[in-house]
Amino acid sequence: MRFLVTGGAGFLGTALSNCLYGAGHQVRVIDDLSAGDPAQLEEGVLFTRGDVADRPKLWTLLQDVDCVYHLAARVLVSESILYPRSYNEVNVGGTVSVMEAMRDAGVQRVVLTSSGAVYGEQAEQPVQESHRPNPQSPYAVSKLAAEYYVRTIGALWGIETVILRVFNAYGPGQRLPPVHAPVVPRFLRQGQQGGSLVVFGGGGQTRDFVYVDDVVGALVAASTASDVDRRIINVGTGRETSINELTSMVAGALGRDVEVVRSPAESGGVGRLCADISAARQLLGYEPQVDLARGLHLTLERDPRFRA
Repeated sequence: MRFLVTGGAGFLGTALSNCLYGAGHQVRVIDDLSAGDPAQLEEGVLFTRGDVADRPKLWTLLQDVDCVYHLAARVLVSESILYPRSYNEVNVGGTVSVMEAMRDAGVQRVVLTSSGAVYGEQAEQPVQESHRPNPQSPYAVSKLAAEYYVRTIGALWGIETVILRVFNAYGPGQRLPPVHAPVVPRFLRQGQQGGSLVVFGGGGQTRDFVYVDDVVGALVAASTASDVDRRIINVGTGRETSINELTSMVAGALGRDVEVVRSPAESGGVGRLCADISAARQLLGYEPQVDLARGLHLTLERDPRFRA
């Protein structure tokens, strides 16, 4: 098959693009490199530096493409609180641009990578796709708006649409910016360097941490699965882990004691968030293979930034 992966030089995009190429598919990538590194892509992946708002460039790359993976987005919750306009421009405007270009180029299917963050606080856990979204950050709002645009434009123009709400993905190659870094690579780096693990909000809040290879497996399945048009599907593990438990697991993966510093005055986000993955099992044949303890070890082994 022929694929276009937007944001294909980012964390999930690189892993997906390399997996697709390794399976013998033709893979084109467009990425503006605001958070990506094309050096990590396999040599046979066709990389183009560009923005998904560049319609002529996008339209050219979409010729003869069977399926688009739309991953291009800004993804940091804390950053979105500071720069909501930028998140709207990239995550919502960029999605509309991709859908318009797909319509004009005649591409038949798109897989959108959304986020479990759209659920926000929920009375019941694990969350099901039928639960009413309750976004509590501009990032979450932008991803939910992108979902609506994808499904609406897809329905109007006969484009098959599949939306995967990915929960807390982690693994080798995840971006580690100096501020607003995701919790797993931040804890691994802090612990490896002998620093303290800073826990916000007390640490009792839970998340569903899903290893990158499992996310890629779900993405790959979504490109060819039947009976998934206009479906929204959770991708996680179905297991809750508190941030306090994560600190202990990071210490175990590092094989050393770590100091934990708590900052209860700063919000740690929603109290609980865990995915019900029944739909993914049924529709995609999805079954997560890597538990968190194993995933932390694999991240340390496979990511050169964590090698001593």
